[in-house]
Amino acid sequence: MLKRQDIEKLEEQYLAPYAVKSGASRGRRIREKEHAYRTRFQRDRDRVIHSSAFRKLEYKTQVFVYHEGDYYRTRLTHSLEVAQITRSICKSLRLNEDLAEAIALAHDLGHPPFGHTGQRVLNQLMKDHGGFEHNRQSLRIVTVLEKRYPDFEGLNLTWEVQEGISKHSRDGDNPILKNKRFKYPTLEGQVADFSDGIAYNAHDLDDGITSQLLDPEELRKVALWKENEKLLNQQYTNLDLELKKYQIVRAIINDLVTDFRKTTLRNVRKYKIGTVDDVRSCPARVAGFSEECNEKNLELKRFLFKNMYHHRKVRRMEFKAELYLTKLFEAYARYPELLPEPAHKDGLKDSMERRICDTISGMTDRSSIDEYKKLYSPDEGLGTPV
Repeated sequence: MLKRQDIEKLEEQYLAPYAVKSGASRGRRIREKEHAYRTRFQRDRDRVIHSSAFRKLEYKTQVFVYHEGDYYRTRLTHSLEVAQITRSICKSLRLNEDLAEAIALAHDLGHPPFGHTGQRVLNQLMKDHGGFEHNRQSLRIVTVLEKRYPDFEGLNLTWEVQEGISKHSRDGDNPILKNKRFKYPTLEGQVADFSDGIAYNAHDLDDGITSQLLDPEELRKVALWKENEKLLNQQYTNLDLELKKYQIVRAIINDLVTDFRKTTLRNVRKYKIGTVDDVRSCPARVAGFSEECNEKNLELKRFLFKNMYHHRKVRRMEFKAELYLTKLFEAYARYPELLPEPAHKDGLKDSMERRICDTISGMTDRSSIDEYKKLYSPDEGLGTPV
């Protein structure tokens, strides 16, 4: 049986010199006894998967709210898809798959109900109280809000996983970004970040076509779709839209991942990257697409933004989401005794507004709608225990 020390030795031999080695981790805030056969990053991944926040992602919006259909992506399925792409890229680049997977699985833990609409609404409601941003909230969840261990708050994840989670958060009080030399996270963190974008765009295409929000004829003006549909038509004739959609989305992911790998390796050579800290202090982000591929990816993003995220049906749900979250916040602010019990006994060092924000951001789409109905529908919840 392989022991943890055996795995750490294998990492030293196999992983690239600029990959993060689990045995060289900066460790945890609260020191713990090491596991017999799991590395630090494997334990971090497992802690994320077993967290309450991770389970809640099943009922948090990607684009479509949970009750619109069983087929559509949720934050949970999206996080799993990001982790899969992340691991594939890291294996081929000889990076630390366990670290990258832990970051990928944790990257959306802080997302509130109703996706980016929820983030925008909560940030506005918290504008005089420190604001709200989902990467910061993810970090807050794993360091403070999860209650699973008697010896510490949060999940006590390693420094490197927290660094990857906080990738966009440049606040002065962020303990992960205190070192002024470090401009970027590790390559594992950068891969997880780009994998998020690859999964987001490609899979929103799938959901957008299935929901009939996107017109396949209009999609033929988008280079990534047009090029791959042409190749598919040369190989097969008379494929129905369902099969064609799957194959084109699959090909788009492959194109983006292939270009990303080649460009990242080219940048490693260009910037003479030899260590993990070379990655962090590099004058430019090491991971990325070529200029041509980046422009095609941006074209796809712009198309989705215009034709899907701003579609009337999506905007209508966003309007409802803003109403739900705003009214919940107002009710809790006016009557704090309406808050769930944990908000009264935990986090007492935080302001009431922050505790309200933690409560609402931790809700799912379903539970926030239910809570809104209980508070604002006169006949809802009568005769049921609180």
